[in-house]
Parts: sequence; C-alpha cells; structure tokens
Amino acid sequence: MHHRLLGFSLLAAALVLAAAAPPASAQRGRGGAPAAPAPPTPRGADGRVIWGALPGHTGVWNAQGSTLWDLDKEDPSLGFTSFNTGKIKFSEVPLQPWARALVKERMIDLNEPYTRCKPSGGARNLFTPYGTEFLDFPEQKRFVITNTGGPHTYRIIYYDGRPHPKDLEPTYLGHSIGHWEGDTIVFDTIGFNEQFWIDRQGTPHTDKLHLVERLTRTDFNTIKYEVTIEDPGAYTAPWKGGFNMRFTPDQESFEFMCQDNMRTSEINGLTSRVVP
Repeated sequence: MHHRLLGFSLLAAALVLAAAAPPASAQRGRGGAPAAPAPPTPRGADGRVIWGALPGHTGVWNAQGSTLWDLDKEDPSLGFTSFNTGKIKFSEVPLQPWARALVKERMIDLNEPYTRCKPSGGARNLFTPYGTEFLDFPEQKRFVITNTGGPHTYRIIYYDGRPHPKDLEPTYLGHSIGHWEGDTIVFDTIGFNEQFWIDRQGTPHTDKLHLVERLTRTDFNTIKYEVTIEDPGAYTAPWKGGFNMRFTPDQESFEFMCQDNMRTSEINGLTSRVVP
C-alpha cells in the first residue's frame, strides 16, 4: 500500500509560496514557443533552500541520463544514448586498462548488483528509479537522501564538523561528512566497498574510492549534481562528472519491495570475463 514518507516539519509561515511550480502546460509553452523560465529556488523565511515540494504539494527528483560520461559516438547496440550531452567523453575518463576493459564488458552484460537488490553508492544512488528525496535537518546538522526504488536505502551527510572515523568498515554507501558553500551542500565520502557500480552503465571503482559531491538547487525544477572521483586503484588521475536532476511534481514515494521485482533466472550464472 502506498504511503507517505515521514519528512520533517516546516513552518508554513516561513515558506515562499510564490515559488510554486506552474502547470506542465505552462512549462511546455504554446504553439512551439519557448517554455517559460522555471520559478526560482524556493526558500524559507530564514533564507535556507527548500529541497523538496512546498506544503500541500508533492514531488520527487529524478536524474537525467544514466552515466557520468558521454559515449564518444552513438552505438545502437548499447541500451542507452548518452551522447553529446556535454559530459566528459568515455575515452577521456582516466581509467586504468583493467578498469576500461571491465566497464566495456559491463555495458554489454548489464549484470549489475542493483538488480539483485544491493544498495548503490555514489552517483548510482541518485539514479535509483521512482524518485529521490532530499531532506535538510539544520538543527541536527544532517542532510539525508532517500530513495523509493532499490533496497530502501538512505544516505546521511553529517555537517556538524565531525571528521571521518578511523578504520572505517567498508560499506555500500560509505561515510559522508559535509559543509555548505552558500546554497550548495558539499560532501566528502570514503569507506566504500567494491560491491556496486557508481553509475548505471558500469563505471568501476575500488575500496580506495574517494568522492567529493556537490548538490545545488539552481531553480525550482533543477538540482545540479557534480562529483570529483579519486580512486588510485581504478584510475590514473582524479576526474569529474555530473548531471542534472529534474523535479517531478504530483508524485510521492511509495512502498517498493525490491525482492518482488527481481528476475533471478535472468541473472543467475552470469560471470565476468575480466574479474571474478
């Protein structure tokens, strides 16, 4: 049964209600005319960005695309079309030889741990289907990312000044600490295991992965995601990627049981020809 996720309360008087999104027809424009500019980033009376829908409304965020990079040329044999979108080209990603061979195989086999209900860290966490929500808890100095699809994971970014713990046990989501640069939440994450992909098309990593991620709500309808990837186990140098997330109004998170959506017969027996 569908149900609402418990969020945090906001004072109604503190909200900028004038920033409500226009109807879809207004966004598209009429007669082929350019769409009207998106409403500005919504804020509370204290000036802080509101990261979700306004009171009395619903909405979730969905990532655009499926990778942190673009194909060098269109390839109809692949199941995605990330080409000429302005991202770094796949040939320019500083992959070590073994890692480049692995990602090429993954693009064909699509034997992703996510399809077996495993959590996903890094950018792949934001590519989760059916919507993502962002919650800012300034009193607790925590920023939380929740997903509908997958195994119902959530990420906590602590921005209370704490350091990363020593001797972290590797996990799917790692350990994140953050700070604010104006309206942008910047978070530093380490402590990953190697049991997930960092985007939907198989971009690899090792347990040496270190991410610096940035989220900015640039207007009512858009969140800009940027990431710097450093992993001396899989790459020869740090590199950057990113994408936009679009606000989808009139939708909300719902109960999703990952195991009910598994198709085990389609993935049993698949093994990698590059690594175990």
